[in-house]
Amino acid sequence: MARVLFINGGSEGHINPTVGVVQELVSRGDEVVYVCVEAYRERMEKAGASVRTIEGRRFIEAFISGGRTYVLERAIGLLLTAEVVLPSVLEQIQGERFDYIIHDSMFGCGRLLAQILKLPAVSSCTSFAQTQASFDDQLEQFYANVPAEIVEPITDRFESLTAKIKETYGVEILSPYEAFCNPAPLTIVYTTREFQPDGEAFDRTYKFVGPSISARASQGSFDFSAIEGKSTLYISLGTVFNQAVDFYKLCMEAFGNTAHTVVMAVGNRTALSDLGDIPSNFIVDHYVPQTDILRHSRLFITHGGMNSTHEGLYYGVPLIVLPIGADQPIIAGQVARIGAGMQLAIQSLTADQLREAADRVLSRSSFKEAAAAMGEVLRQTGGYRQAVDEIAAFRNHQSS
Repeated sequence: MARVLFINGGSEGHINPTVGVVQELVSRGDEVVYVCVEAYRERMEKAGASVRTIEGRRFIEAFISGGRTYVLERAIGLLLTAEVVLPSVLEQIQGERFDYIIHDSMFGCGRLLAQILKLPAVSSCTSFAQTQASFDDQLEQFYANVPAEIVEPITDRFESLTAKIKETYGVEILSPYEAFCNPAPLTIVYTTREFQPDGEAFDRTYKFVGPSISARASQGSFDFSAIEGKSTLYISLGTVFNQAVDFYKLCMEAFGNTAHTVVMAVGNRTALSDLGDIPSNFIVDHYVPQTDILRHSRLFITHGGMNSTHEGLYYGVPLIVLPIGADQPIIAGQVARIGAGMQLAIQSLTADQLREAADRVLSRSSFKEAAAAMGEVLRQTGGYRQAVDEIAAFRNHQSS
């Protein structure tokens, strides 16, 4: 039996794919100590992990304080979280032994901990992977196109933080790529090479295992008889960007009193009373069992988070993607590239545009066929079981 330290900064999109990985590791006899924010304690304990927590609010505040405009500022934000994370985690695990570490690919403190603890490291990449060459191209654009009076203090701040971390913990950060992308000897990527932009650019240390879809705890009950055999449209903006009353009202204008049955999940930060009169063909709730709904859906209108996009495609459902931030524009572009859906701009969207786009996707068989083809590819991947197979092979190679 091995002991693994699994560390994750934490948002739904980064946490959910790891649930199945933790369950599978535990089922094979490994002991998992999982570091996350308090909000995910129960979820990870149910998966079989022993949980240690970091202060979520302080972590987010530190990250945001690095700046959000330029990629180097985001790398700085990740370095700033070290002051919140490293002392806390090192104190909580003092005297404990671990055989290896798994860290989120966008959580720089995980890679730093691997160096501090001198542990073999696995990177858990829940978004698209990024090569150093593509990251360096981004950085070159920053240096080439941003005025020197902006670039210089940002660069100085990055160098000052890396020097401070080296002085405090004895570990070196040799490049912004290391701070931002956290490369490791093994990277588990929860998508396929076919869906990953420039998938062939990644070497064998990147293992594309497909989406890690595991059973989720049910939140309330849902009457599936209301959608079985119907023309069901499913609308959700995920768990982070879902405070969007105007958008939900626009959806009701677009699809109210049509032949479609519309299931719309609005999250816990939107009061149902704020939506006004809900059309009789709409089923609106804070949360619904997404994967079960998708099995009955003809169309998924989504923000384009990686988890949601994978789940829609996994069940062969074409998508209308309305990217809001983070990696969602890239994901939306990939959906359009493979022909499995359309991308629309949520900022300027009208009810007529949304309804016309839905009619187009639903009426053209090519969208359904492309989604079904990608679904077949995704279902043939190993997901969290393949992830754990790759981790086991990596560990065996390290110990041989």
